[in-house]
Order: sequence, then structure tokens, then C-alpha cells
Amino acid sequence: MIPEIGVFSLVLALLVAVVQGSLPLAGAHWGVAGWIRLARPAAFGQFIFAAIALACLAWSFLDNDFSVLYVASNSHADLPAAYRFAAVWGGHEGSMLLWLCLLSAWTVAVALFSRQLPEAYVARVLAVMGWLSVGFLLFLLFLSNPFTRLMPPALQGRDLNPLLQDPGMVVHPPVLYMGYVGFSVAFAFAIAALLSGELNAAWARWSRPWTVAAWVFLTLGILMGSAWAYYVLGWGGWWFWDPVENASFMPWLVGTALIHSLAVTEQRGAFRSWTVLLAICTFSLSLLGTFLVRSGVLTSVHAFAVDPGRGLFILAFMVAVVGGSLLLFGWRAPRIGLGGRFGLLSRESLLLSNNVVLTVAAMSVLIGTLYPLALDVLSGQKISVGPPYFEAVFVPIMVPAIFLMGVGPIARWKHAPLPELARRLRWALAASCVAALTGDVDLCAPAGGLGRSQCRCARLAAAAWRARRLARTRAPPAERLVRHAVRACGHRRLHLRRNDGQQFRKPAGTQAEPGRAGGAGRLRVSLRRHRAGQRAELRRAAGHGAGHTPRPGGGDAASREARLPRPADAVEPGRHRCRPDARSLRRAGRAGR
Repeated sequence: MIPEIGVFSLVLALLVAVVQGSLPLAGAHWGVAGWIRLARPAAFGQFIFAAIALACLAWSFLDNDFSVLYVASNSHADLPAAYRFAAVWGGHEGSMLLWLCLLSAWTVAVALFSRQLPEAYVARVLAVMGWLSVGFLLFLLFLSNPFTRLMPPALQGRDLNPLLQDPGMVVHPPVLYMGYVGFSVAFAFAIAALLSGELNAAWARWSRPWTVAAWVFLTLGILMGSAWAYYVLGWGGWWFWDPVENASFMPWLVGTALIHSLAVTEQRGAFRSWTVLLAICTFSLSLLGTFLVRSGVLTSVHAFAVDPGRGLFILAFMVAVVGGSLLLFGWRAPRIGLGGRFGLLSRESLLLSNNVVLTVAAMSVLIGTLYPLALDVLSGQKISVGPPYFEAVFVPIMVPAIFLMGVGPIARWKHAPLPELARRLRWALAASCVAALTGDVDLCAPAGGLGRSQCRCARLAAAAWRARRLARTRAPPAERLVRHAVRACGHRRLHLRRNDGQQFRKPAGTQAEPGRAGGAGRLRVSLRRHRAGQRAELRRAAGHGAGHTPRPGGGDAASREARLPRPADAVEPGRHRCRPDARSLRRAGRAGR
């Protein structure tokens, strides 16, 4: 009875997904408010039915219901309960059901946390995700039904693959799938923006948190999968360039480029067309990874051995999704515009270069993964592309990205003068080169360690990170007064604001107690940048209680820079308050002189 309930839940989820994908989209196009309001209830309904189906399958595993073919093929009566639960996604059918549940969970999250967005736009986003769910539900019901009965029932079951009987099996696939499926949100936001024709900075601001969340999940999944493969399979390194591992690495690379491009679109309104194209490509690579893993065209310990008919359906679904989105992009692209202008040397240009490098790196991995398949189809020859190709091609491509990673964040928007950038980087660059060339940590010697190319890239990445930190924290003499004064007041963080909108934070001292009546005040520090140099302005607004008289005149640097005091109740809400002592202020004045 439980498996039948699961099948019925999938059928209901399909009907609700069709409603979710059609009526809200039509309502947003024709302005029918009633149809638009159906999007959120439909998203909740689809999630409930998908969760019921997954719960029915999990119950069948925990109850050892070997009358279900999928349970009999992937479980055993003596298997521990934790591994029986993890066996839900240990095979093809169950993992596709998990994919569907996570997709509906992301849909519900968008419906819950996007109430402040325009209703018509959210309806389009949920409609796009609804049609994606329709495709996977059709695949589950007609080609990969996990509730198919086995008559007569098996006695014990075939057991789970011994390589999958590991604690990593409980956590790794859901986390990895959360990253895979999470990029569907960025894809849906991009398609909704194309449908509405409003490709401004707003959609990038709305889409960026979801993209970052999906990228974090995919990163964690890749790291856990690499560690798992390392200690279970005994490969020669943390990354063996297995085709299925490459299938998850490609959307990670393009997703990294997408995050940076969304930041530029949000801040400056530039890269509009490029950002939309990256969103489409990221989710397309996620679908490509699904096809490679489940079509049977790859030989890997990670791949599911399934019949070509299922792979053909996934390929047709991928062509429909990717082809339709690219046609929509080609139709809307001439109306998007170029966005904000920027100089040849600026933060925008450096981030664009970083995007190009990451995209080219993803293309090199894609060629190395698909070339054996194409050669097999065209000529019948079977070859394998392994680590020598990827280390010879991928590593040199990523070296400029590591350099840009250290320089890009400290450059100005629109225009970054070369002398100023060189001045900020001169000591950091020298220190980074010395650290990269003289590093004595031997990660390359052990047989199970990293290869030499990966080792050098890791050292260069660490050096670039140190350069970025050093360039951010080297303060001119004018800032020393500010920092000493902040330490005198006991603030935990120092806020430095520049006139280009950036904000830096520097740890300073310990947290002060909340201000009391009589002597409580606040310290606000702002750093203003001018062409001739830098000047720090220190402003302290102090409240005075009974019996306290402010010190007249300006005897030291701190008092000369101080503003006129004002009452303690005039301090803005949420600001830190402190009680500086005279000795600390005198020390700050000496540091300023």
C-alpha cells in the first residue's frame, strides 16, 4: 500500500506542477492577478506531494519491503538502518526522486523568501521551475519509477554497493544535489528577466543570494566527494579527473564566474547579457552532468548503469531546456543594452577577465570529458583522457585567474589608475613572490600527495590571498591616529569608508560595554580619498552626564579633529558606545603626530 501512495503522490505532484507552470505564467503575461496568486500555493502543493513520495520510498527501505524492485536491488535485510536510509538515493530511480524533492524545496524557498519582489516576476520564476519539475516528474513516472513492484518478492535483497556503504553516502549526495539543483533558481531568475524584458540591476540583486547558496552547496559536495574517493578508492591525489567528477566541476567553474558577474551587474549595471548567458550555461552544465552520469555513455565508478532509453529522454529534455532558453536569449539580447561603461583597467575589466579565464577553463574540461565520447561515436575508436591532459591544459589556464583573484578586489570601479594600483601592490607583490618561491612545505613528495602543478597553484593562490590581505591592511600614516583612537575607545571593529562606496573592516581591541549615562559616546571613523593623497577624519560625539564638563580647546590631534559634542541620546541606534580615558586619547594624539 505504501508504494501505491508514493506513485499517487507523484501523479498529483505532476498535475500541480503543470498548473504551477502554466497559469501563473499566463497571468503574468495578461495581467490576471488571480492566476498570478496561484504560483505560491502550487509550489507548496508540489513540495508536499514530492516529500510524501520520498517518505514512502524511505519507509519501504527501512521496512525491508522487498516487493519493491528498487528496494530489492539496493538493500539487504542485514544492512544497518543508516545505510538502508542512504540507499534511498543509492541507485538511479531514488536519486532522481531526491533530485525532484530538492527542486521542489528550492521552489518553496523562493516562494517563501521572495515576498518583497514584484508578484508578476515571482510568478514567472516559479512557473519556470514548475516546468522543470514537469520534465523530471514525467521521467520518473514513465521511465524511472522507484515504486515498481517485484512479483514474487525477494527474500533478502541484493544489498547496497559495498563502495557506497560509507558515512559519506548519507551526506554527500544530498549536498551535491542541492548545489546541482540550486542553480535552477539562477536559471529561473534569468529566464523570468528575459520574459519580462527588465534586465536591470534589480534581477541580479534578487538572484545573487540564491546563486551563492547553490555554489556553497556544490563546493561542499565536491570537497566531500573528493575526500571520499581519495580514502575509499585510493587514487593518487585529491582530484583524479574522473569524468563524473568533471561533470560536477564544470558547473562549479561557470557558477564561480556567474557570482562575480552578478556582483558587477548589481553594482554597476554592466555585463547584463553576459550574466544571463552564464546563468543559462551553469544550469545547462548541471543537466549535462545528469545526462553523463545516467545515460550509460561514461565508464566510471560513479556512473549509473542504465539503459540508453533513459539517457535519450534526458538528452531530449536538456536540448529542449537549453535550446529554448538560448532562443529566448537571442530574441531579447538586442534589447538588453550594454550597461555601465568602464575603463580598460578597472575592477569591471579585471572581473571580466576572470570570467573569461574561468569559462575557458570549463571549456577545456568539457573537451577533455566529451572528446572520447565523440571519437567513439564518429570513428569507433576508444581512448581515455586522464590527468596528463588536464594538468597540461587546465593548470596554465588557471594561473592568470589566481593573479586576478588577488588584484581584482582592490581595484576601483570604473577606472583604476595604474600608478595607484602599483603603489598599493608593490610590497604585497614582493612578499607574495618570495613566499611562493621559497615555500618549504613539501606537499608534492609523498606518493599520495598533490601533483607538482597543483602544489604550485596552491602556493600561488595562498600568496595571492596574502597579497590581497596585505594590500588592504597597509595603512598610510594618517590612518594610525584613527586606529589608535578606536583602540582607546575599545571598539571591536574599525569601519573605513571611501568615497567610492567601499567599506573595509579591521579588528581593533575588545568589545566595549554599552554606554552609561554620563560620558557615553560613539566614535565614527571615515576615510576619504583624494587625488593628492589620503586624509583621515576622526569624529567623536560624546554625551555628558551630571558633573562632567567637556575639555575645552584642542591640545592634541584627537581634540583638534573632534566635532562639537552632542547629547548621548542623539547617538544613532545600533552604534557602539564607549568611554575613552584621557591616557588613551593622549597616546592616540602622540601616534597622530
